[in-house]
Amino acid sequence: MNEGMSENIEITNNYGAESIQTLKGLEAVRMRPGMYVGGTDSRALHHLVNEVLDNSIDEALAGYCTEITTTILEGGAMSIKDNGRGIPTGIQKDTGRSALELVMTELHAGGKFDKNSYKVSGGLNGVGVSCVNALSSHLKAVIHREGKIFEQEYMAGKPQYEVREIGTSNETGTEVIFQPDANIFDTVEFRFEFLANRMKELSFLNKGVKLILVDRRIKDAEGEAKREVYFSENGLVDFVNYLDQSRTSILPKPIFIVGESEGVVVEVSFQYNTSYTENIFSFANNIQTIMGGTHVNGFKRAIAKCLKDYGDKNGVFAKMKVSLSAEDFREGLTAIVSVKVPNPQFRSQTKDELSNAEVTSVVSQAVTGVLEYYLEENPKESRIILEKVMIAANARHAAKKARELVQRKTVLTGSGLPGKLADCSEKDPGLSEIFLVEGDSAGGTAKTGRDRKFQAIMPLRGKILNVEKALEHKIYENEEIRNIFTALGVSIGTENDQKQLNIEKLRYHKIVIMCDADVDGSHISTLILTFFFRFMRPLVENGYIYIASPPLYQVKKGKKMQYCWNDKQRDEAIKELGGESGGGVIVQRYKGLGEMNPEQLWETTLDPERRILKKIKIDNAVEADHVFSMLMGDEVPPRREFIEQNAIYAKIDV
Repeated sequence: MNEGMSENIEITNNYGAESIQTLKGLEAVRMRPGMYVGGTDSRALHHLVNEVLDNSIDEALAGYCTEITTTILEGGAMSIKDNGRGIPTGIQKDTGRSALELVMTELHAGGKFDKNSYKVSGGLNGVGVSCVNALSSHLKAVIHREGKIFEQEYMAGKPQYEVREIGTSNETGTEVIFQPDANIFDTVEFRFEFLANRMKELSFLNKGVKLILVDRRIKDAEGEAKREVYFSENGLVDFVNYLDQSRTSILPKPIFIVGESEGVVVEVSFQYNTSYTENIFSFANNIQTIMGGTHVNGFKRAIAKCLKDYGDKNGVFAKMKVSLSAEDFREGLTAIVSVKVPNPQFRSQTKDELSNAEVTSVVSQAVTGVLEYYLEENPKESRIILEKVMIAANARHAAKKARELVQRKTVLTGSGLPGKLADCSEKDPGLSEIFLVEGDSAGGTAKTGRDRKFQAIMPLRGKILNVEKALEHKIYENEEIRNIFTALGVSIGTENDQKQLNIEKLRYHKIVIMCDADVDGSHISTLILTFFFRFMRPLVENGYIYIASPPLYQVKKGKKMQYCWNDKQRDEAIKELGGESGGGVIVQRYKGLGEMNPEQLWETTLDPERRILKKIKIDNAVEADHVFSMLMGDEVPPRREFIEQNAIYAKIDV
């Protein structure tokens, strides 16, 4: 086993114009951006950064880049600069055009198709920087190479002049500066935190590479731009420690594995903690594979086999009264599985799942070799892991019985729905919505104020169980959670996966969390969101979960009245209705939903024509896991720091 990856990469330095191969043109990108970057929303906008960044990371993987700087410029444009070899600028003999121009203007043109230039590449199935060029109103490429500086500019993907030499340089590297086209994207405002999460992730996945993020839109008192540096010396070990910083680990340090076979480089790190959730995050060539794939299958197979063989050999499981399942070996496991594959194959263009068959055995063998040795050499730690496995097995059997209770109707009304649910008459899930309302009082008001045709109301009593800290069977035994399962019409368990959520019979495609607009209401919302993230994630991934936004204030003078959702709106309403002095104006602060009458609740929070809903999306599953474990865990300081830093950045998406 090697301690790093550099020994496994054999790349020639003969990276010139002939390495660039043209596959097809670029015509359709501007007409159908959704086919290439997944849409025109904020996520698609940030995908442009990833496409350019991937080129720099590929240079790092090839051993030629150690530093990448990503800068949001004052006007909203983006600059990505690396110290790699620099994109070739010479003439490509098959086309008679500059290699740089080909890379920037031809879809699927690049050095990644030449195995002598890049052994592995994250962007092989992607559309690359040419797509970014096509979707930018302006793009400029600056190349430091061969002692010279070259540049070329483009408008909507079209070159404005031939590649030209503009100076000399002792450095090498590529800088791409682009302005996304405001006529194509819904928004052209880059989000610092979104980019920061990706930089942090990439630093863990590529140890030794310095990633710098600068935002020139934000200046401190001295006029210096906001700047953060991401660098990981220990790679995936640091990644696991970061994810588990709000959990209690049961091993002294994460286990780390690195290996190479059949051209596939494998890196794995994992740790067991006292939680009851399994968190395996996987990457193929730095791309997160949300649905896993063959590399995850190989890891799971090795974990189960090694631990079971060791336990059987040492008689650890001899007195167990319940049978073991593969999932028992993964409870409380946090793991990162990262592979670098020469020719990655994915099940879809979104690259959610790796499908290279050979990777399963490569990962399994790498993990088995190290884990078998670890278990033999660390008997104390091995015993701790196996005790965790046995507890998990007993808990799984208890949870299975509890899950079965969720499906039963013995304590329910004759219709099979919870008695507290005020259902709607509409039967089409696509036209139906349900409000999960904090408290019976507010629930009663909502039932009166709703539109009974398509709006259902489900009151929740107080704070639901914190699923981050609870045993699984306790979760399914909780009455409020059982009622949510039943009301939504979803079930748990399939032939292949006992924990898989089945949403085929989901009764509503809008599930709205409606809590008081105060600290307690925010806490309850977070508890419910944690439950959805951990146990009903497909509902979040499909865009079915929303948060209602009841107003904080009513400002009234005579017959004139305005609702306000924050202090700024309140102050503006006071000024508008009462003049500079604000005299005669009555301000009512809503401390809870129950203080509104049904008509007020309808016109502010329920009416589709006037209400504000926040749609819940998962931009980054890794960061989401970290945030939920931190917010719902036992450590107070990181939670307080997060709230203080992020409270003002809440965005209304819908």
